[in-house]
Amino acid sequence: MRLAIQFAIVLMLAIGPALASDRLVVDDAGRKVQVPQAPKRIVVLHEAALGVPIAELGIAPVGSYGRDDQGASLLTVDFYKIVLAGSAPKPLPRGIGAIGNMDLERLRALSPDLIIGTEHNVDRARQLSKIAPVYLQNSSTGRVRGNESQEALSRLLKRTKEFTALKRSYAQRVKTVRDALPHNPNGKTYLGIFITDQINLIGEMSGLVQAFQDLGYTRLDVSGIGAIKGFGSALLVPISPEVFASLNPDLLVMMNSYGKPQREEAHIRQNLDRIIPGWARFLKPARDGRIIFLDSAKVTTPSFASANHTLDAVRAWASHQK
Repeated sequence: MRLAIQFAIVLMLAIGPALASDRLVVDDAGRKVQVPQAPKRIVVLHEAALGVPIAELGIAPVGSYGRDDQGASLLTVDFYKIVLAGSAPKPLPRGIGAIGNMDLERLRALSPDLIIGTEHNVDRARQLSKIAPVYLQNSSTGRVRGNESQEALSRLLKRTKEFTALKRSYAQRVKTVRDALPHNPNGKTYLGIFITDQINLIGEMSGLVQAFQDLGYTRLDVSGIGAIKGFGSALLVPISPEVFASLNPDLLVMMNSYGKPQREEAHIRQNLDRIIPGWARFLKPARDGRIIFLDSAKVTTPSFASANHTLDAVRAWASHQK
């Protein structure tokens, strides 16, 4: 009996530290996940939606899609560098394969203690859980808005103090930009357009959306023209040129795809001219000077950094309206 008790005590002491180092959470897919108290080697399965907001909270992911073994981006856009600039992770995350083609050996080699994906990774969660705990964070329109996902990640990773500090600084900038606007934004509408080889409405998750919401604008009701509903794209819903021509928000926000290196105003105008020749002559926001051109790579992550980039563009636009 005494030996049995001693064995039980030894066993409890052995597993106690391991249990204390983990905590049970429920992710956005409803899965119970044992995550480390303070994960140090995080791999993200979406750089813009997850990697950037986590890095802004002060945690550098060790792995991310679309990078090589040295951390160099294989994509047109390096979101960490463009959005976070001097605050980008150092070293940059190493690659785990091309987007949509994960290299499990590269993933294992990074020895992650936590893998964070989106709800779109649910089918691979069980397989990836053999390497490290997998937490799934919602990223789609209708499930999160603005930078709500970053706030959720701050709770998961115990970085709420960092989130609160970022929010406090950002709130001051919102007030400054709001005071510089040529009108009272309360009751005014905005709508974001993302141009690829067609015209798309942007979804609800991004720093852009957060910034306009906090300034006091309301997203134009597009329910009658194919609104984004429920579980869908985190970013885009196509609309026809005819629908686009009828839009008349108080502010129209336009950007080219971040898949293209040309994202400045002149290139946005050229790209839209290719789809709808002469749009600037008949589109009412264009005739009235109610268009803001943004760099999509800077403003479409759910982070305060993207929201601040949006505020910069709004402030620049406002300075030319007075």
